Amino acid sequence: MFFQLKKNVSDANKLLETNQLVTLTWGNVSEIDKDLNVIGIKPSGIPYSQLKPEHIVIVNLDGQIIDGDLNPSSDLETHLYLYNKFPTIKGITHTHSSYATSFAQSGISIPPLGTTHADHFYGSIPITRKLSDNEILYNYERNTGRVIYEIFSDLNIMPQDIPGVLVNQHGPFTWGKSALDSLENAIALEEVAKMTFNAKLLSNNFEAINQTLLDKHFLRKNGARATY
Repeated sequence: MFFQLKKNVSDANKLLETNQLVTLTWGNVSEIDKDLNVIGIKPSGIPYSQLKPEHIVIVNLDGQIIDGDLNPSSDLETHLYLYNKFPTIKGITHTHSSYATSFAQSGISIPPLGTTHADHFYGSIPITRKLSDNEILYNYERNTGRVIYEIFSDLNIMPQDIPGVLVNQHGPFTWGKSALDSLENAIALEEVAKMTFNAKLLSNNFEAINQTLLDKHFLRKNGARATY
């Protein structure tokens, strides 16, 4: 019944390692099936090289396991919160990829400096506030989702326009139209983080991309009249 969902999630998780977005088991991908009202997510602690579709854990929208013998990722509550608050997304990827995590740990957003960024993200990739001690001690994973939703609400950003975020002192989350799409956005986020990091090393005089050029690149790929 859940084979295709499990395969989608398994394949996307294995691509985390293939694309060098994870070390050890520091990452996970999930996908929601809105017809069945279930989510498939990577189990905790399984090496990506050993992951198979049958290992993927299926949970309902309350986080209760309905298929699978393993424990779901410890980040499950974050995924559940984001699916609930961002109803247009269908896949979520979380990593600790080096460059994006460097920005997250420094508390710095990633500005749109060029067209590579603009092809995927319609503006700066935001950084959340730090979690309070209370938020860390009680419902930590759910509160991680809450601060993500909070920054998007505060900045009036649509999740489909900037399909990624940096959680302060933690790491990046990305999302998309499927598990694979969220994974591709994680790849893009790590690349633009690397480019921005290098640009900062080369010069302190860089500027954000011109709004007209940002519009041109993002909208031709992602807008209502996208050409590719």
